[in-house]
Amino acid sequence: MKDIVERFISYTRIDTTSVDDSAVCPSSPNQFILAHQLEEELKELGVQDVKVDDKCFVYGFIPGNIDKKTDTVGFLAHMDTSNAASGENVKARIIENYDGKDIELSEGIWSRVSDYPQLEKLKGKDIIVTDGKTLLGADDKAGIAIIMDTISELAKHPEYKHGDLRVCFTPDEETGSGIKNIDLNEFRCEYAFTVDGGDVNGITYETFNAASAHVIIHGNSIHPGSAKGKMINASQVLMDFHAMLPVNERPEFTEKREGFNHLVEMKGTCETAEGLYIIRNHDLNKLEEQKKQFEYIADHINKMYGKEIVELHLRDAYRNMREAFNDKMYIIEAACKAIEDAGYSPVSEPMRGGTDGAELTVRGVPTPNLGTGGLFCHGNHEVLCIDDMKEMVKITLNLIKNITERE
Repeated sequence: MKDIVERFISYTRIDTTSVDDSAVCPSSPNQFILAHQLEEELKELGVQDVKVDDKCFVYGFIPGNIDKKTDTVGFLAHMDTSNAASGENVKARIIENYDGKDIELSEGIWSRVSDYPQLEKLKGKDIIVTDGKTLLGADDKAGIAIIMDTISELAKHPEYKHGDLRVCFTPDEETGSGIKNIDLNEFRCEYAFTVDGGDVNGITYETFNAASAHVIIHGNSIHPGSAKGKMINASQVLMDFHAMLPVNERPEFTEKREGFNHLVEMKGTCETAEGLYIIRNHDLNKLEEQKKQFEYIADHINKMYGKEIVELHLRDAYRNMREAFNDKMYIIEAACKAIEDAGYSPVSEPMRGGTDGAELTVRGVPTPNLGTGGLFCHGNHEVLCIDDMKEMVKITLNLIKNITERE
């Protein structure tokens, strides 16, 4: 039977990069390859009612082994990886007893402590890195490995008493669209936890409100020698559009509870150009104000040119989950105690991102987020701490125990 590291590395070998604005779920076919691998692993561990549905969700059920009625709790992690960096041909490398110094990922590519000071706290631990040419995929294949190893521990130790548990591995979390296709009849539980964070002592139950903006510019191409009064350079108009958004609301100038507008992709010619933005704010009213900025700029440019050259599509993605826990703080308390029982001080900070839990919480399944031990996700310098990943298995088992013992 594979150990947690072998599991994780086997998952990284499958390129499950998701595709923004795809009309299908999953947005990339390789997610099905991983889904079916996980299906077989769950069956090998004795999980019941295992299935992969036509939207690439993997479901499983672990019946309780006690007579007492307890809450049914679910655990989730997502199979896709971000398209912010390549997920193809990932070369995971284990560094044992890391010395806390700069890491040469491959010739000429370094993860330097001066650039990534969080590396220092990993000194003496075993870590996993890449060759610096792809992301690693700890977000969130580490979460999958943690959940699988937790199930393995329960299977090996029937003396661990627990109520009914459900597991779900999801597609297209990175696009914010996959979770909308979850079948809550298959994933029936009072509440759940995503395992999709960073530090092992983190418990997150506040996220951004999220939206996206797709800006399409319809220009007019003509020979530059006779362009005066005729040409509308779509690429230039897109740059003008971007320049009208507040500079101080870009991600690189924001932190904590400050929202942002992030240009994630742009492409164009003189004839047509497109920009794709993600829009984020913990405050829903402020998010609506940011969306209105996009509408105002589009309207302003169209009036300048006297015709509709800017086409704007705004889409809501997910909502801040915080309010759902006002009368359900016992869920957070159980997680905090699990972290404390493992020897850590729990920390809860607003997440500057989102998880599948945000959508689930809106749909009536409160779902806070736990850590994985991953760092620097969505980039080629991504790192996973093996020691922390193993600690997360202990925390997850503690959490199941706390829920089982709750009166």
